[in-house]
Amino acid sequence: MSLADDKLLEQSKSGDIEAFEQLISLYEKKVYSIAYRFMGSHEDASDLAQEAMLKAYRAIKKFRGDASFKTWLYHITANVCRDELRKRSKRRETSLDEPLVFEEGEVTRETPDWTNVPEQVYEDKELQDYLHGLIQALTPEYKMVVVMREIQGLSYEEISQQMDCSLGTVKSRLSRARKMLKDKILADREQSNKVRSLKR
Repeated sequence: MSLADDKLLEQSKSGDIEAFEQLISLYEKKVYSIAYRFMGSHEDASDLAQEAMLKAYRAIKKFRGDASFKTWLYHITANVCRDELRKRSKRRETSLDEPLVFEEGEVTRETPDWTNVPEQVYEDKELQDYLHGLIQALTPEYKMVVVMREIQGLSYEEISQQMDCSLGTVKSRLSRARKMLKDKILADREQSNKVRSLKR
């Protein structure tokens, strides 16, 4: 943080709402992005990002500076999302048939054509949406480690602390989650090739 940001932090801890709003504006896009990666819905991400920022405001006086404000804020965001996912996992299982939700509306999941795909396909929005859908289909405990490691870029140690589990558990879950994603991608690719063969 810059000296100006440090000043905003101190003013926020003193109860200055305007200073807090200025401070949070520096991170709100990333907070929303983290929430979206967890939840897979723009509406849910918006709601939970707001909830996370409200929690941060209520707890700002307790911020001791053991970690950076940014890390502290992202930790709150992840916790809010994890709590919501745990609530939902008790109510229902995530379905692979469940549509992806975007601002423009809902769309059913479609497997992209994987044959003769150039390397640049990784920049393609269709593939990004497809991979996002696969991550959303994982059970909460696997989705959490994938989002925290691959999206947030947290270390194994940081994930272990945030999830309150051992380093071995984190590595094991991440390994299993990656295998699940790989197996699903390979299965979809094989299915896509079969469909293409039948059309010939």
